[in-house]
Amino acid sequence: MSKRLQVLLSDRELTDIQQFARRRQMTVAEWVRQALRAARRVEPRVSSRKKLEAVRAAAGNAFPAPDIEKMLDEIEQGYRSEIKA
Repeated sequence: MSKRLQVLLSDRELTDIQQFARRRQMTVAEWVRQALRAARRVEPRVSSRKKLEAVRAAAGNAFPAPDIEKMLDEIEQGYRSEIKA
């Protein structure tokens, strides 16, 4: 379902947006929708505080892992077994 959004702009802001839209051969409404979508993509969905809490919680755990050489050998063995299959 679509919803209407009303935004108040100064005359200068609206003129600028109209020019941007015209250059891209689109309506002002479409230009605004695309600008808002682009802004949503760069805006984090989760706060920095929550991300740090998750990292701190994970860092407090001790997960068993082999040393790096053994891990690389196991990865290489997995690649070799895929080639044979």
